Amino acid sequence: MKRNIIIFILGAAVVISLDQITKNAISSRFLMHEAYAVINGFFNLVYVMNPGAAFGFLASASAIFRYIFFIGITFVAILLIIYYLVKSQPGNIVTVLSLTLIFAGAVGNLIDRIRFGAVVDFLDVYIGTWHWPAFNVADSAITVGAILMIWEMIINAQKRNIS
Repeated sequence: MKRNIIIFILGAAVVISLDQITKNAISSRFLMHEAYAVINGFFNLVYVMNPGAAFGFLASASAIFRYIFFIGITFVAILLIIYYLVKSQPGNIVTVLSLTLIFAGAVGNLIDRIRFGAVVDFLDVYIGTWHWPAFNVADSAITVGAILMIWEMIINAQKRNIS
């Protein structure tokens, strides 16, 4: 259990730091909606503020509702993640990593919501005129963590079915 907590704390600290450093670098060097082509026709760095969640969810809701809703949901998620971390099996590194990434991503975006009332997004992947919604390091951590968690659940289900 102690090893799980050390991995969790160190991993979360690294991801949260990387998230905040990259967001600060973009917001201090770019004007709002400015874009810089990294790979023409595929990838830009941009500076946008997302008041909603993934894919602009609740972006048009009132600012006070979004603030209370997203901060409340994030705190509930953080508490659940800590609960699952404590309950996780020692040595189950995939579970610990998935919880770490989801936690760190949630905290990284929570910091933005508290500071700015919106989240700094800056990674813009596109093909032609089709753009994936801009995202950030925290969003990437949440996505990778969720994929790892689903993968672990599938592997565990398969092991139970074989046994």
